[in-house]
Amino acid sequence: MAPAQRTILHADMDAFYASVEQRDRPELRGKPVIIGGYGTRQVVSTASYEARKFGVHSAMPGRKARQLCPEGVFVKPRMEVYAEVSGQIHTVFSQFTDQVEPLSLDEAFLDVTGSRALFGDGRAIAERIRREVFERTELAVSVGVATSKYVAKVASDLDKPDGLVVVEPGTERAFLASLPLSKLWGVGPATRATLERAGLHGIEDVQSRSREQLVSAFGGNLGEHLYVLANGLDERPVVSERIAKSIGH
Repeated sequence: MAPAQRTILHADMDAFYASVEQRDRPELRGKPVIIGGYGTRQVVSTASYEARKFGVHSAMPGRKARQLCPEGVFVKPRMEVYAEVSGQIHTVFSQFTDQVEPLSLDEAFLDVTGSRALFGDGRAIAERIRREVFERTELAVSVGVATSKYVAKVASDLDKPDGLVVVEPGTERAFLASLPLSKLWGVGPATRATLERAGLHGIEDVQSRSREQLVSAFGGNLGEHLYVLANGLDERPVVSERIAKSIGH
């Protein structure tokens, strides 16, 4: 099935572990909550949006997080609780489609192409999912809606927290054009530096090159990868039997 015919959702809970703690402990609401990072060698699992304003992020050493956010409240993870809440969230997802690919406890792709006749278009399904997740868990989920997994994932991250971004079919290239290279999957600092040396400073610059030019400049694997993503041509299916690959970010 061609990408333009699909409706893919990427659902991503907002600061999941920290939001669960703030839900269960009202005294933490509005405070910079940091999950993990409490020991000398511990790293941060995630941080509330209040803590992120200080530059705290996942995988950061706890010592660095304390320097950036001295008022931060460090909380030991309760993985069994997060897993239980995750189960409730995925139960909601399964009400709309059996094509669910979990990426972690707090993140999943959903292919709702076959659900549109019953539940409405992608926006309508996303709105219902967001509403029902909140009713069940009191937690917010951001959702991106697009014709491919990659574009849906980028969209879900653009209006956090509690966001809903819909990329209509046929607008993928325009949607991606203004975004930085960091939004391309697999483009880390080293690859980004390579692209910038070649005069590519944003996704629009990558779009301006043909497939042949990109493959010639960066090799078959990377060149093809850049061409497919930058032009919104990701055709990978949602793999519903996939096992969650991680329980953290």
